[in-house]
Amino acid sequence: MTSELPNLSPVLPELVMALGAMALLMIGVFRGERGFTLVNTLSVLLLVAAGLLAVLSVGGERQLTFGAMFVSDSFAVFAKTLILGGSAVALLLAPQFLKDHGIDRFEYPVLVLLATLGMMIMVSANNLISLYVGLELQSLSLYVLAAINRDKARSTEAGLKYFVLGALSSGMLLYGVSLIYGFAGTMDFDLLADSFRGGATPAIGVIIGLVFLLAGLAFKISAVPFHMWTPDVYEGSPTPVTAFFAAAPKVAAMALLIRVLVGAFPDLTDQWQQIIIFLSIASMLVGAFIALVQTNLKRLMAYSSIGHIGYALVGVAAGTQDGIEAVLVYMAIYVTMTLGAFSVILTMRRREGMVEEVADLAGLARTNLPLASALAIFMFSLAGIPLLLGFWGKWVIFAAAVEAGLIPLAVIGVLTSVVGAFYYLRIVKVMFFDDPAPAFEGGHGRAIGWVVGLTAVINSPVSYFGLIGALTAWAAWAAGGLLY
Repeated sequence: MTSELPNLSPVLPELVMALGAMALLMIGVFRGERGFTLVNTLSVLLLVAAGLLAVLSVGGERQLTFGAMFVSDSFAVFAKTLILGGSAVALLLAPQFLKDHGIDRFEYPVLVLLATLGMMIMVSANNLISLYVGLELQSLSLYVLAAINRDKARSTEAGLKYFVLGALSSGMLLYGVSLIYGFAGTMDFDLLADSFRGGATPAIGVIIGLVFLLAGLAFKISAVPFHMWTPDVYEGSPTPVTAFFAAAPKVAAMALLIRVLVGAFPDLTDQWQQIIIFLSIASMLVGAFIALVQTNLKRLMAYSSIGHIGYALVGVAAGTQDGIEAVLVYMAIYVTMTLGAFSVILTMRRREGMVEEVADLAGLARTNLPLASALAIFMFSLAGIPLLLGFWGKWVIFAAAVEAGLIPLAVIGVLTSVVGAFYYLRIVKVMFFDDPAPAFEGGHGRAIGWVVGLTAVINSPVSYFGLIGALTAWAAWAAGGLLY
């Protein structure tokens, strides 16, 4: 009995990532303590190579492989490009911090690669089983990364909390998958979509299964009320790990959520839309109001990410092509804003070590004006101030909601944006108007300086009009591939 090999061309970037990660693991093992710098550098090159393969080799044509469990299309290429870019930048930000804290081990970049591989599988999942495989490959790597600083109780606690709550969310997701399979008779996204077309009424078990599935996915994007892990994990994890958590995994989980809702349940919009609206409103409110009392920058960024996920869910709730385009535009902008902000946090080092309180930024404009200016750009962009890239992200999200008839949701989004602007502007006030705190020491690495500068330019008015058209066209191309 012979069996044909599946078509491997759609999965070429994933194959390169998997083989490369295994090879780098062996290089790290043989080089031992001296292997970190080499493995980290090669990991960045591997991520760039995988991104080029995804864009140039795979392209945007819809292709299925592995028994239709894996799909490659323009939507997947868009998401993978953001994921690979975010992961590469996160690796560039890491070396100096890890060396200063004695955790510059070769396992770090290998774990980032394996987590990224899981994210790539997630966004190309066309079956509930492949969805779970990608999700767990990502999650298991992230649990270890959170606790990689084994000698620090805060890091170990972050990893343990993330693992326990992550296991709970995986159980909820699997229970939802079992209900959907039991009542619909399939786990294939295309077959699920076909079974509910033409106004067919879904079984109550499918609806309950969808609720549990969404609860599991909501944990991965840290949407309220499944956000409880986020502030503690962001604060306790090493800062480069937190920067990674805030960027690539968020894009992957949001892309997976869209793929599930639009790919598997496009005709059940009335059932899932109300869940997404609740998650969106709750996330925007919690992200806006609880961040007001935060004094730790990493915890503040955690609540900021919760709020921004709420804004992105506004576009998902619209359930239209414009809504999907808006989410993709928003997530691309969000990655640049977040990585820029965390790159500034990584420069906050004094003689006694790293500092991360808002008060430590006092008078930064007088001790380091370029750094203060860059952080001000990120804060203004996160707040959605006009002529900065973050404003355009919120504009397209709220416009898509209004066009879909979700005007109250858009109004809540605008109001919470106003509240959220307070804590972003407070940071700017502390930097420019408070009495100076001791200056930060240098020596944070050239790569961090480049990331700060590049992301600041991307988010500034200088590139506002130049980037909007290209980014919107790219997102429209990606959304069109999903809604074939």
